Amino acid sequence: MKSTSVEAVALRSRSAVPETPTISGNPLSPVSGSVAVLLIAALFILGGCGSGPGNGERPSAAPDPESPMQMETGQDEQVVADAPSHVFWSRLHEHCGEAFEGRLVTAAPGFDLLDGSERLIVHFRSCSDFETRLPFHIEEGPDAWDRSRTWVFFNHGADGIELRHDHRHQDGSEEENTWYGGDAIEGGTYWQRFVYPPRTEEMGVFMGWRVEIHPNERFTYGTMRDEEWTFRVDFDLSQNVDPPPPPWGF
Repeated sequence: MKSTSVEAVALRSRSAVPETPTISGNPLSPVSGSVAVLLIAALFILGGCGSGPGNGERPSAAPDPESPMQMETGQDEQVVADAPSHVFWSRLHEHCGEAFEGRLVTAAPGFDLLDGSERLIVHFRSCSDFETRLPFHIEEGPDAWDRSRTWVFFNHGADGIELRHDHRHQDGSEEENTWYGGDAIEGGTYWQRFVYPPRTEEMGVFMGWRVEIHPNERFTYGTMRDEEWTFRVDFDLSQNVDPPPPPWGF
């Protein structure tokens, strides 16, 4: 837009308006001072007859649904509700309170947490709007279980989902290596990929986790290097089992 000086506007305004106002081409005589005072007083009296705010009446506290601000807020909420991460979050909650058995699918050399013979159970133990906790139970022998690990998901609304790992000793105290994780950097309604910044920066390629949820079919958790699984466990969501005891510390 071209800038226009204030002086230029003033000059054009003066040249466009005749010095003496006219109605139907007839000049009006100058208004006397007393008449002008009366006219001004009348205007003030008429203006004071309104019933808007500032006239002893409080403005309504109810938001106007047609106002641009309210419309924008509603649109933002709809965007969050339609986001893939929001649908993914809802799918995590479809099995809340249930537990399922799983199996080791992939373990790269050096991943010695599992050898493939253990019973594995994931428990969709607690679900809220902000936090979802999935304890991961590993059978170590007859009536012996490792209940130290819990996958914790945090819902940050428009900012997406965060994955953290809560590791506990049997007495409930936190392990030294705990609460590591990262934010989802991409995903769909059935999967999310979470980056682990320290390892990603160190290796120069994506390092982190991928989680998939197909209600009544499969839940998958695993670690990834670039596009390849380095560790993966799958759980059969078509057949639930008895919920296990609480994880250590709970």
